[in-house]
Amino acid sequence: MKNIKTTQLPIIESFNDDNIKVFALGGLGEIGKNMYVIECNSEIIIIDSGILFPDNAYGVDYIIPDYTYLKANENKIIGLFITHGHEDHIGGIPYLLNNVKIPKVYACGLAVSLIKNKMSEHNNISINLVEYTNDSIFKFKNFEISFFKTNHSIPDSSGIAIKTRLGYILHTGDFKIDLSPISGHTDYGKLTTYAKEGVLCLLSDSTNANVSKFSVSERKIGDSIKSIFSNIKGRILISTFASNVHRVQQIVEASVGAKRKVIVFGRSMEKTVNVAQKMNYIKAPNGTFIGAKEFPSLPPENITILSTGSQGEPLAALSRIADGSHKHIKIIPGDTIIFSSSAIPGNQESINRTINKLYRAGANVIVNSPLSDTHTSGHASETELEIMLALTKPKYFAPIHGEYTMQQRHIELAIDTGVNPENCFLLENGQVLTFSEKKVYSHYAVASGNIYIDSNNCNVDNNIIKERKILSDDGMLTVIFTTDEDYKQRLAPSVVSRGFIYMKNSEELVSSIKTKACELYDKYYSSTKKFNSNFVKNMITSELTVYIYEKTERKPMIIPIIMSY
Repeated sequence: MKNIKTTQLPIIESFNDDNIKVFALGGLGEIGKNMYVIECNSEIIIIDSGILFPDNAYGVDYIIPDYTYLKANENKIIGLFITHGHEDHIGGIPYLLNNVKIPKVYACGLAVSLIKNKMSEHNNISINLVEYTNDSIFKFKNFEISFFKTNHSIPDSSGIAIKTRLGYILHTGDFKIDLSPISGHTDYGKLTTYAKEGVLCLLSDSTNANVSKFSVSERKIGDSIKSIFSNIKGRILISTFASNVHRVQQIVEASVGAKRKVIVFGRSMEKTVNVAQKMNYIKAPNGTFIGAKEFPSLPPENITILSTGSQGEPLAALSRIADGSHKHIKIIPGDTIIFSSSAIPGNQESINRTINKLYRAGANVIVNSPLSDTHTSGHASETELEIMLALTKPKYFAPIHGEYTMQQRHIELAIDTGVNPENCFLLENGQVLTFSEKKVYSHYAVASGNIYIDSNNCNVDNNIIKERKILSDDGMLTVIFTTDEDYKQRLAPSVVSRGFIYMKNSEELVSSIKTKACELYDKYYSSTKKFNSNFVKNMITSELTVYIYEKTERKPMIIPIIMSY
């Protein structure tokens, strides 16, 4: 296994040779922000353009990759290829198109409609959208692109096969091995065909590489949900990921079987249901779905409320229902809340808060467990990943889509299935894996990083994020100097704390900070002939930061203010 830190590699702005390069601008060492690039000669292929939802918001709605390299080489780009319609794979498309010229965006089935729906919110951005099928083949100078069907938690999920002069590069997309799928099997035949022709490199989903248990079939979850619905007498409120169309269909079927009407709450859920109904992925008898004005007149045992908020998101429908602030729904004793999801890392605390509020309001809560199968993952576990490796027989292997430990475990699985350890690469975002006729190496990197987007769809500078983090963690300290017109101190400095210390309980510390600030100012004033206010502010900030950290082991944001009279 080869693991070289991106920070140790020279950053390249453009390549001018005929070697084949593979790298990620997002999706490595993280769950989300997926964007992978394959380049050869004068052609660049991009796979997916996703977003990442931040663990700590700091006023940020989501994170997208740094597009600097793509912008500098946009004349080489021949297309963006989408594996499926989840937000961590299509959510960044409007921002990519707004910054980089992309001649065509290729997508399949449901993803096409979801992208069109998304782009309708960005009227000033044009897109040339091309729909592909599993039988499509696109030929370019250096690449031939084909597709293979996979199973995932959303319909029309595909892997992508890139044929190069050195062999196939296979990108699995998000996948699982489902032996009793709802909508067709993975195309195992194509995978073995690629293996016979020669797979140069496999890029494979690592999300569940640390999970040993074979993923439960989506069909079994549907049966479990139907069983649960048949035993509940009052209202049912069920929350799941809006993009999990298979699960939504199962919930609808369970509701119809239990003679329940379905009402949908949550903007993203409403959009997905509307799109999926138009494409017949969600089917229900006429009258199954009702509006907000209709459901109050129905008895509780005839109502299913389908909502967003399974991750405890503060503004999602379920969270507002739990808070008692939802416009249409109030919890009544006897309601049953079902979480048809698993916790995304970092969200468990928010989910627990929502669950506690629901219990306090008198509801019964059912979460996924061995006794109540309400959710299964859309990602392959250890055995399933080994099956993919065994079917494709790659010469080289690079795990993608996952945190560092997931990638590392995936490499161990690859070695167990026969891949040479020297041919396994644990890459980071920006790190370039280069293939030539004679060797494979990773000596370079391209610009990569995070771009932060707020609720106004505006970029938030990294320095602002750092400042917000400091304010959140350690607070702010303002030191006010009062001087005459020649900048000589007239009074002792004043100190104002916000979120750092409680002034009344920290008189000794405040006094020592004032004294230190006064000494620093006077020392500078007496040693200079030409007063520089910017210099003295920076110097005081730097010195006080060290001084306060020695006293408190905290680093508040320090803002010196000089007021001259």
